Amino acid sequence: MGFTRRHSAWAAAPLALALLATGCDSTSDAGAKPTPAPSSRAVARVCADPESGPTGAPAGAVSVDAGVVGDLAAKTASNPPGTTFWLRPGKHTLGPDRFAQVVPKEGNRYLGAPGAVLDGGKKNQYAFGGKARDVTIRHLTVQRFVAPLDEGVVNHDSADGWVIEHATIRDNSGAGLMAGARQQVRASCLRGNGQYGMNAYKGSGPISGLVVEGNEITGNNTDDWERRREGCGCTGGIKFWAVNGADVRGNWVHDNRGTGLWADTNNNDFRIENNLIEGNDGAALIYETSYNAVIRGNTIRRNNWVEGRAEADRGDTFPFATVYVSESGGEPRIRARTDKIEIYRNVLENNWSGITLWENADRFCNSPANTSSGECTLLVPDIDRCAKPAIARAPLYADCRWKTQRVDIHDNRFVLDKAVVKCTAQCDRMAVLANYGTYPDWSPYRGERVSEAITRTQHNRWRDNVYVGPWTFVAHDPSQVLDFVRWQGVPYEQDAGSTLDPRAGG
Repeated sequence: MGFTRRHSAWAAAPLALALLATGCDSTSDAGAKPTPAPSSRAVARVCADPESGPTGAPAGAVSVDAGVVGDLAAKTASNPPGTTFWLRPGKHTLGPDRFAQVVPKEGNRYLGAPGAVLDGGKKNQYAFGGKARDVTIRHLTVQRFVAPLDEGVVNHDSADGWVIEHATIRDNSGAGLMAGARQQVRASCLRGNGQYGMNAYKGSGPISGLVVEGNEITGNNTDDWERRREGCGCTGGIKFWAVNGADVRGNWVHDNRGTGLWADTNNNDFRIENNLIEGNDGAALIYETSYNAVIRGNTIRRNNWVEGRAEADRGDTFPFATVYVSESGGEPRIRARTDKIEIYRNVLENNWSGITLWENADRFCNSPANTSSGECTLLVPDIDRCAKPAIARAPLYADCRWKTQRVDIHDNRFVLDKAVVKCTAQCDRMAVLANYGTYPDWSPYRGERVSEAITRTQHNRWRDNVYVGPWTFVAHDPSQVLDFVRWQGVPYEQDAGSTLDPRAGG
């Protein structure tokens, strides 16, 4: 699993001070003709100003004492499902055992009073675990737990139907939060966690109906895992794996060490809208080996400066972009609210490059080059159907590939001022490309076949966009760097109806 390009070591980015994100009508049809640029609206600083919880215990609630070690876990165990617990102000602890944790029962509700903190003391691994459904956590700070790599602190076992609202999950190792089906994460602060703010992964099957709304997701991957395990693809403000149906809207995703939002491996039916994504060391958004998404009405700025600059300094000519679509595309045969990837009505300002559509010719189910180890495509869930003898006889671009296809990029505004980004080259790219297929020797995708397909026949299209600044364009392979006239002309014929002002961006 993970990014098909190599990763660089991340350096910490300064905290962003911007307060604006975009707004658009989230109920409008994805196919409707949008205006070229979204409006602006204020974004709440959730981490700096969290909403306070109830100052007294609600009727029928069980009060939990901060001064009694393990009181929360003990009262959870001794009360029936559906109980409401009110955590008094102060620091609540679980006891010295590293596996000490709260194991909710179905329908339990946990409400924090102002100043209520559940503290792992850098010794407990998990805060809330177990398989109970429909658990609610509100107005509670969860901090200083030490979950292992790829594991999480809150909802450790990815139970279904949890609601996390007005919570602060900070300064933990691993992921602050895991996810299950129908989980809702709203108006919460996911800050300074060692690996992820949230890891939306469930080993027993896909996650459906995930909502992530109005959160601040900042400063995650403090343990710098991409440096410690180069190319692991195991970091991000949020990472999504095999999520079928997600609404990610109205969030402030900023200053994460690495990627802001990363959907990796057999995700489908995403709406990523009205977010402010800024100041992340890596890409604002990666959509990888996945299907069918609407990405609209977002403001995306000052992302990818650390990774993009590091790769350019190494002499790598690959167009590392702030929105990176890798082996992902629209697929009408997979049920979703759209049958393509539509990227529209976004503003991208002073990022390291723009949007790259990429397809690795050597990456397909059962290929040794496939980093999604053990996973096949959603069209061919039986991995044995893509075994070497079968795929060697398969028609070109068979369903054993994740294909970058049916991507529609329109009515966006792309602004670049190189003086702001502090770059002279390679930060100005918009790209659609693939590599020359070489591996393995039995692959039916060797040569320029994938490069030709992604560029000319897989219905990837830019149109009706506005460019401000000295943009360049890459098509087919990294060696084909084009000006705007050649990008619009034969044979590429991109960006019909678009305009470019090369001067205004510096």
